[in-house]
Amino acid sequence: MTAKTRTYGDACGIARALDVLGSRWAMLVIRELLFGPLRFSDLERALPGASTNMLSYRLRELTDSGVITRRRLSPPASSAVYELTDWGREVEPILNDLGSWGLRVSKPDPATLSPTSVLLFLRGGAKVDPKTPDMVFRLVIDERVFAVSLHAGHVKVVSTEPDVPDATLECDPGTVNDLLSGEIDLETAIDTGRATIDGDQSKLRILIASVADEV
Repeated sequence: MTAKTRTYGDACGIARALDVLGSRWAMLVIRELLFGPLRFSDLERALPGASTNMLSYRLRELTDSGVITRRRLSPPASSAVYELTDWGREVEPILNDLGSWGLRVSKPDPATLSPTSVLLFLRGGAKVDPKTPDMVFRLVIDERVFAVSLHAGHVKVVSTEPDVPDATLECDPGTVNDLLSGEIDLETAIDTGRATIDGDQSKLRILIASVADEV
């Protein structure tokens, strides 16, 4: 069974898009792949509410529809990963707008929070002076590594190891969220053991303040 066998039967572009993206977990799978390819185990960890069978089925649907693709990494890794196709990546601005709209919806309790979610919050909420010098950070969130760079007033996030980071921040998604929302400061996160910092803390404060000052 592929995604095309389940349809609204409506010629409207909205309905046709929902034929592909409207199934449970589909949009969240796409969200998790925005910063780079992931293994099945990475997606399971990021989406704990999705059963293994459900996640497998949704990945197959999205692959059949041409939204994502599956490939095997070169040795020595040799593991299979999923990533967005060029067409799938065109969903990104829709997801960003949907996320902004959804912030007005009551938060569930309890609620999970993935590394990708907080980094989308960082990237979308950052207001950086274009004159700010270029910086590169290594963020380790729930054992996933991201390169976060500031360049010409823009924030870029990629799921990879940065070459020469100015600073490293290691913590859980909730701590990143609290730092960006101004709930706690960097010193408190360090003193309470919620975060580990290495490198230039003053530059890391610039990154955090680019969002916290706007919230």
